[in-house]
Amino acid sequence: MNITSSIQAFEEAQTLIPGGVDSPVRAFKSVGGTPLFIEKGEGAHLYDIDGNAYVDYVQSWGPLIFGHRDEAIENAVCEAVRRGLSFGAPTLSESELAKEVIGIFDSIDKVRFVSSGTEAVMSAIRLARGYTGKDDIVKFEGCYHGHSDSLLVQAGSGLATFGNPSSPGVPADFTKHTLLAKYNDIESVRKCFEDSDNIACIIIEPIAGNMGLVPADKEFLAELRLLCDAHGALLIFDEVMSGFRATLHGAESITGTTPDMVTLGKVIGGGMPVGAFGGKAEIMAKLSPEGPVYQAGTLSGNPVAMAAGITAVRKLRTNAKLYSVLEARAKRLMEGFADAAAKHGIALKTDVRGSMFGFFFNDKPVKNFDDAAASDLERFAAFHAGMLSRGFYFACSQFETGFICTQITDDMIEATISAADDVMGTL
Repeated sequence: MNITSSIQAFEEAQTLIPGGVDSPVRAFKSVGGTPLFIEKGEGAHLYDIDGNAYVDYVQSWGPLIFGHRDEAIENAVCEAVRRGLSFGAPTLSESELAKEVIGIFDSIDKVRFVSSGTEAVMSAIRLARGYTGKDDIVKFEGCYHGHSDSLLVQAGSGLATFGNPSSPGVPADFTKHTLLAKYNDIESVRKCFEDSDNIACIIIEPIAGNMGLVPADKEFLAELRLLCDAHGALLIFDEVMSGFRATLHGAESITGTTPDMVTLGKVIGGGMPVGAFGGKAEIMAKLSPEGPVYQAGTLSGNPVAMAAGITAVRKLRTNAKLYSVLEARAKRLMEGFADAAAKHGIALKTDVRGSMFGFFFNDKPVKNFDDAAASDLERFAAFHAGMLSRGFYFACSQFETGFICTQITDDMIEATISAADDVMGTL
């Protein structure tokens, strides 16, 4: 496979952009090699600037549930563009998409749109603090909620502790109100409440996608709900990645636990930059201009993004069989990977939630970030390179999730399994 043009493009980009990329994971640092520079996407495929084609299991990190250049979404975007790119004023499309989201999520009475998942989570946490009058938050090791200061934390020496900044440029004063707990470990969360009587909220990916695919246990989420109720804290589900991907009606519909607020993104933009946060009317009433908690954004509810989101969500809502088809293909892919790994004596753990899938080169079940970090990262890097050379594009990190889109066919799944068998035979 010739990627000469991508190599040259990356060399130039590094002289212009820090690291040559506008988001760190794109740099391929965890898997080695050169990131591919993409010219276009079409259906299930990506095409790089050297003309190579790849079956795309990243789908822009999740939002393209209908694949690249879906005709209905593309037409909606083009029509919106012809009316104007941005107004900084209300449009009917904001209310249209809000109605769709509110009608699908039982836990959401009102919703506000923003321009990214980071912004959605940052705003939801501010609202939780304003609503409860408390300052501390609980988050989980391995869950990524965007790059706002209070969420860029790492664990200290204790099981549950106030977080330390995990990036230069983040003052310790910003993270001293962030307590870290271990995913799927309720005792670590109880310890947080023992350490602080000032906790405003727990924020969690109920289906974690940023340490690889690691779903929270139903019993664990139920206990989080009880702890929040007992201590006057809010429970926030971060579904920026899993929302509309794992299931139509959100994690609450398959876990049995109802959050106080939900953050969304990815799919509700149909490929355009968008985020959202919503919850019960009583909580959302604290948000400016209705209440005192301030949040604003010129591009919030951008009409082009709203048009893409309306079309995408309506297509999801009106296609009853879609999720079962996507999940069946994801399960077949992971079953095929597991069989290939077993054939070649390789330890592999897999999981699926709707159109999301994940696999770890690990001989033990993965329940939290420590488990994920114990995976064989060198073997993953070799697998990634082998699949890429055969025309299959997977996330360039062991700690990311894969996605099935509607344009990925059963034949593509079988071809991917066959390639995986070949690659695993070389590991």
